[in-house]
Amino acid sequence: MENQDSLSILKKRNYKALGLQLLVSLGISLILAQIDLQYVESYLYDLRVRSKVINTTTSNIELVYVTPDTIQKLTGFPGAASQGTLISKILAAGPKAIVLDYDLQSAAGSEADKKALENLIASNSSIFVAGKSTPFKGEESELFLKAPFEKIRLTPSPRTTDSVNFAKDGVTRRMLLTYQGRKMLSLQLAELYNPEIKSLNAIRGRFEFYGTDQAYVDFNKAGSYPSTAFENVLGENFDPSQYKDKIVFVGTDLNLDPDDYISSPFDRKVTAMTRIEYQANSIDTLIKNSAPVKVSTYVNWFFIFLASILTLHVVLNLKPTKGLLILVSTLAGFILFCTMAYWAFRLWLPMSGPLLSIFLCYYFFIPYRLIIENRRSWEYYQKNKLLSQVEELKTNFISMMSHDLKTPIARIQGMSDVIIADGNPLSSQQREAVDTIKHSSDDLLKFITAILNYGKIESQGVQLHLQSRDINNLLQEVIRKHEFLAKVKRIQIVSELEPMFPVPVDAELMKQVFSNLVENAIKYSPEDTKIMVSSEESATKVVVQVADQGPGIPQDELANVFMKFFRSKNAKSSPIKGSGLGLYLAKYFTELHHGTIIVESSHGQGATFTVELPMEQGGSHA
Repeated sequence: MENQDSLSILKKRNYKALGLQLLVSLGISLILAQIDLQYVESYLYDLRVRSKVINTTTSNIELVYVTPDTIQKLTGFPGAASQGTLISKILAAGPKAIVLDYDLQSAAGSEADKKALENLIASNSSIFVAGKSTPFKGEESELFLKAPFEKIRLTPSPRTTDSVNFAKDGVTRRMLLTYQGRKMLSLQLAELYNPEIKSLNAIRGRFEFYGTDQAYVDFNKAGSYPSTAFENVLGENFDPSQYKDKIVFVGTDLNLDPDDYISSPFDRKVTAMTRIEYQANSIDTLIKNSAPVKVSTYVNWFFIFLASILTLHVVLNLKPTKGLLILVSTLAGFILFCTMAYWAFRLWLPMSGPLLSIFLCYYFFIPYRLIIENRRSWEYYQKNKLLSQVEELKTNFISMMSHDLKTPIARIQGMSDVIIADGNPLSSQQREAVDTIKHSSDDLLKFITAILNYGKIESQGVQLHLQSRDINNLLQEVIRKHEFLAKVKRIQIVSELEPMFPVPVDAELMKQVFSNLVENAIKYSPEDTKIMVSSEESATKVVVQVADQGPGIPQDELANVFMKFFRSKNAKSSPIKGSGLGLYLAKYFTELHHGTIIVESSHGQGATFTVELPMEQGGSHA
């Protein structure tokens, strides 16, 4: 009943601790979910983008660049006549669309050349001129170029940069789909290949922001789209087939105007990617409908909560090494999971919040754990100190009491011997009483001696006094001492002692060892049985065995027989008295000689104790 109550209390404490951890984790997740971590989150997103191994373009886009080599070969920026020639050659190849993404107003040439260029562009619906701004409704006049190109209409194709909102790091990650209901150039061109996206709801990853529809771009590395120099298209090696049914972008790569470039997730340099390649990535994303999807803030909150509760559990409940291993494994697994989610499904899972949660929980709660551990260590130290003091007092008390008891016992034994030796005859009743006094005082003296020896062991006060002695002589002394006790129970002690050389031993200690074994054998053996005491010598050791025909020792108790104060269940229920120190002292004294003592027994089949002593001692012991 008490165990059940203790278990119930322990469960309640565990539930209370778990509830407190959940509450703290909930609070941490709610606080961290409110912190703006878009800069860090976007950086971690960029790392996932950079980890892309394979570029996935649709092969529907071709790029034509005006480069410094173009200006050198044409002795200046291509004029109106050169631009008209290039557009005519590409139109003859049968493209889906041509996009001019540079400043037409600065085109050099005669008025006739400029008018011819204006008419060519304005009269062909497959030619688009990209505008870098998005005028408000009612400002449609800003969508037309100025004279002499006033017939040419601009199609809004702005770049989006995280400079004011989102990560505020100047990187372009998004594309504008619509503004005030007006479709941007990238969406119009992508619809030529993927009519499904004419419905904005069908566009993957679309989100609204300040009156616009936007989506994240599924970027490829710079240089992923085939490109041709402007002058090469004008040359004789021009291949019309490469532009058939393609969207052809014509732009500049002069490293002069920052507006002609963007910083991409792959590279944060100002000139990391040209505007027309950014437009190509945007259109390709819409054609494939593969825009990355940024999950909702609820998922972010959930991840932060899981990270918080895991970290708190690890910090407060697990061992430091195991806890740190779990945290590192979880961290690596979480990063891999988020990366795989992006690779496979273009899912942008939040990482900064959960990672920050793990760091903060570990950083702030590890000191709390250390305080608790230090407090427990201090409490253990104080308890151990108190127990050591109590143990010392107990040992001193036992030693003092044992010494003080030996004097009156010696007197009792002496007076008993005087009475027995007196010539005056005693009645049978008186002699029985005197014998009882003598035997009881002998038993008490043995018990006190065992307690004294135990006290010496506990205080590490046992020292060896080694002398070369014949083990057989010691065994014979022990046997003679116990012959009377054996005859009382009609037990025969049979000795088989092989001749052997003297070995260095402490004679008094080893006699106690052999006496304990022989006395136990006599105590626990039934009447009319035999006890076998044998000795033999090998090259390195002396082996002594004491075997009886008693009830034996149960198998589940064999491992405990040499423990101090241990007594078998059978011994406790029998009238045979004992302190539980005899075998403990025998083992201690044997091992003090660098020897071993073992027992072999089967229940009901007797017991055999074997003592092995080395022929040479390794040194002095204390």
